[in-house]
Amino acid sequence: MTEAQIYGVCGAGLIGIGLYGAILGRSALRRLLAFNLIGSGVFIVFGAVARRGGVAGGVASDPVPQALVITGLVVAFAATALAVALLTRFAAVARGDDRAGTHADPAARATAGEDASSGAGGG
Repeated sequence: MTEAQIYGVCGAGLIGIGLYGAILGRSALRRLLAFNLIGSGVFIVFGAVARRGGVAGGVASDPVPQALVITGLVVAFAATALAVALLTRFAAVARGDDRAGTHADPAARATAGEDASSGAGGG
């Protein structure tokens, strides 16, 4: 087996493990991690495709799959950060902590009546 074939098989294995986790994952965090594993497998397969052209006789490797991998890494990082933020917010709402993540100023809370019950309203 060549080096590119080994990378391709490893990438396909990561995609398979990620699909298994995405289908059978019970929690949203596990499914998010499974989708990240699928993405990593796809990036490795793209890298194997790019490497295949660069192995023979000093020929430069194909830059298009390399550019796709770099762009995909940036997009995957941003999407993962957004998904983690949404999962954190959904968990806070499910717990009943409606004020989690909000930074309202005390004057706005006083007009809403939250501080009036604690005696901060004056009088």
